Amino acid sequence: MTTARPAPEGTGPAPEVPTRLLVHALVRQDGTVDAGELYAVAGVLGMTDQQVRLCVKRLVAEGRFTQVGRGRKAVLRAVADATGSVAPDAAYVRHAYRQDAGLAPWDGRWHLFGFAVPESRRTARDTLRDILLHLGAAPVQGGLYVTANDVGVIVEAHARELGVLDGLTRLTSTDLSVGGRSEPRALAAALWTLGPIAARYEELEAFAASCLERLPQGRGLPGPERLTMAVRLAAVFSRAMEPDPLLPPELLPRPWPGARARGLAAECWSRLAAMEPAGGAAAPRLFALYADTPAAPQGGAGRGG
Repeated sequence: MTTARPAPEGTGPAPEVPTRLLVHALVRQDGTVDAGELYAVAGVLGMTDQQVRLCVKRLVAEGRFTQVGRGRKAVLRAVADATGSVAPDAAYVRHAYRQDAGLAPWDGRWHLFGFAVPESRRTARDTLRDILLHLGAAPVQGGLYVTANDVGVIVEAHARELGVLDGLTRLTSTDLSVGGRSEPRALAAALWTLGPIAARYEELEAFAASCLERLPQGRGLPGPERLTMAVRLAAVFSRAMEPDPLLPPELLPRPWPGARARGLAAECWSRLAAMEPAGGAAAPRLFALYADTPAAPQGGAGRGG
């Protein structure tokens, strides 16, 4: 991972942007990356040409991209959809904004999952555990996980694919007590570590606000600067969203910075997307990924499956 130089004035603290993420972020709708554009944006981010060359070489060796031409005149083509390396799953992001808008209220149900998988299937067991954590579930005690979101169908599908469905138990309850705690918000505070997540959203809020200060006259923003801002915003947005279990607003502490941060980020994407790319160049997939993201009102935040 490379560390970016200080951001241009008005963009706030510069987040760390891996060279690999930069390449993925610049994939266009037709699956190509213009190397000249890649090197230009990398330069603004403080990356050296050597860093970019080595990263491209690795990506080609891994079979993720093919390359035609050399240096800044080369064209890379993504072998598979690279958007997953840039940002959280689009459905996950949409659910977050639905919660922010009050369109996904909590029904008061807890969803619990237990599994007993023998040591001989350790890899499958560990994978199932990682899937539960990725879906926002919290460990209660050995082999037992809980979430406020209904992800049962998703978990069962993964368990079936892993061949461990016979070892999975799931149930739904409105009466949950853990360590003597039963009040929902107190339970959520005890089961999920929310402080670091809130801090990341505060970083996103500050960064998005500083970007918006530069965007009122955005149509004059040079192409490399526009793309650099978009890549940085994607990096900070992903850093905030990835560890978030997207708990329903009813379970979150007040005030909670998630919804406001996402709302400012949505406004940034809207303004960036409205700018015409320099020279009429095709916009990266990164913009399409957030194209349907609604601006969110202030309020709570959460996660769904």
